[in-house]
Amino acid sequence: MMGRWKGALRSTTHLQQMGNAKSTISILFLLFTRRPILHLKRAGCFYFQISCSYATISSPDTETSVNVRGKGKHQFQFDNIGEALTLFNRMIHSHPRPSIIEFSRLLGAVVRIKDYVTAVSLIRQMELLGIQHNVYTLTILINCFCHLQCVDFGFSLLGKMFKLGLQPNVITFSTLINGLCIVSKVARAVMLFNDMVREGYQPNLISYSTIVNGLCKIGDTSGAIRLLRMMEQRGCAPNIVTYTTIIDSLCKDENVAEALKLLSEMRGKGIPSNIVTYSSLIHAMCNLGQWKEVTSLLKEMVANNVMPNVVTCNILLDALCKEGLVSEAHDVVKKMSQEGVGSDIVTYNTLMDSCCLRSEIYEARKIFDLLVGRGCAPNIVSYNALFSGYCKAKRVDEAMNLFHEISDKGFIPDVVTYTILINGMCEIGRLSAAQELFKEMSANGQIPDQMTYSALLDGLCKHGHVHEALEFFQAMHNSGLEPSIFHYSILLDGLCQVREFKLARQLFRQIFAKALHPNIYVYTIMIKALFEEGLPNEAQELFRKMEEGGCLANSCSYNTMVQGFLRNNDMSSVMQILHEMVDKGFSLDVPMAVMLVDFLSTDETNQTFPEVVYKNIEDYQIVNVK
Repeated sequence: MMGRWKGALRSTTHLQQMGNAKSTISILFLLFTRRPILHLKRAGCFYFQISCSYATISSPDTETSVNVRGKGKHQFQFDNIGEALTLFNRMIHSHPRPSIIEFSRLLGAVVRIKDYVTAVSLIRQMELLGIQHNVYTLTILINCFCHLQCVDFGFSLLGKMFKLGLQPNVITFSTLINGLCIVSKVARAVMLFNDMVREGYQPNLISYSTIVNGLCKIGDTSGAIRLLRMMEQRGCAPNIVTYTTIIDSLCKDENVAEALKLLSEMRGKGIPSNIVTYSSLIHAMCNLGQWKEVTSLLKEMVANNVMPNVVTCNILLDALCKEGLVSEAHDVVKKMSQEGVGSDIVTYNTLMDSCCLRSEIYEARKIFDLLVGRGCAPNIVSYNALFSGYCKAKRVDEAMNLFHEISDKGFIPDVVTYTILINGMCEIGRLSAAQELFKEMSANGQIPDQMTYSALLDGLCKHGHVHEALEFFQAMHNSGLEPSIFHYSILLDGLCQVREFKLARQLFRQIFAKALHPNIYVYTIMIKALFEEGLPNEAQELFRKMEEGGCLANSCSYNTMVQGFLRNNDMSSVMQILHEMVDKGFSLDVPMAVMLVDFLSTDETNQTFPEVVYKNIEDYQIVNVK
């Protein structure tokens, strides 16, 4: 069986690249020299931290008192990493030395406080001192590499286990499965899980829950549910974590009904819901506007002695603010204070964002000052809310003053910061400043995203700079970002506004070449352009092709058709479109109704329009034309 695993390793890892690596330090060396994906600065930092750790533990300090607490029968627990290093230092200088089991307990404690780099350095020090590995210490080292997102080196250590004659256990494989999930290689994780089962290893609750979590991370909720049923059939009972992971995934899919069924199933097995379970359901219900159900679930929570925490309250707060229920949102904050649930930075950021959406920048600034006064450190999201508020109020200079202020304080503006400011500059026509910000963000290592390009393209097109917009559009494509239909619609509208119809048609054809699907907005832009170009037949042909392709006409597209035919004095087509739009329940908009009234006042052909059209015109109180 061991031979089969070795064969599998050769096909799934980079062992063949490792040469005759004799120790963990060889792996660390390769981490810095053979992995171009790692930034040199990161690698140097990693090595520096390890070197510092060596220095810390290199000489005995028998005078220092270490507060070591037992957590259960077999675990250490430390208040800080310094205590762990001091104890390790004592252990390696004691005579006789403690067993590998005691060292493993210490390493486990270091990993529990998530100091993976230090754990790696301690294991290396053990190797240099001749302390022999066991399966547990190597599994700890695998876990460290997995959390440092170097899962390939974890697989290399699996190979080292075999070389040392050690037999990996289910915890070893579960650790590697988790490592693959951490780096989003869920398909490989599932393959390893299946291989493990075939080789006779019995998956435990952690193994199953790890795969369930990985599947949910990539949105494969149905696969996670199938695995849930499989583990039950194999006699492994799921726990609250397994169920809550799937419930949360169902909630993210907005499948609340199935999530509630799973909740009921969980209760039927005597597994109580926790705050995470309830918060996931409340979040989904808030997103769907199911306020009655939210209220009912909150009451149930309290009845089951599960008290809302700051995360639950922030979910409610965010949903209420998005619904414009500001008074109710502030009631939630008051209730939080009364119940001893402290506000965090997310609470304040949500309130600030809500104020800025309503252009209440003064109120947002008051909340910002309040959070600072209460000792809560603002983050870049806090400042982004203020930037957004200033830009919405066209107070871009104040936004830029704040931008320079936070840079002086050491805050690093992110892509959202730059996008907000670029959009603000574009809105007031300061295109040069917007382009300078675009260059600055790239120079500072912030990669423009689709929203950044959208803001810049829209600003350039609205101010008639369509050729510059086309250059940025090409730059976006060259950067590896694929333009969406939204970006095409911005450019098409801009080109048509300056009557660059030929370029617009070329760009429209490119949409199909890229396998994108034009939406009703894009079709309406092109239909209007064809009419303005004096091509009514082509406009009507595109209108029909649009519907044949499954993109159904709306009120705007019908009004565009009526307007186009009226301007071409094609009353037969006007009548046809009017009857068609009335049959589908659409009506004329105000500009179109005015245009039709003007036509009727001079028409001598005695055209008879559908009754509802006359009623539509009268409803707008333009004139009674009947």
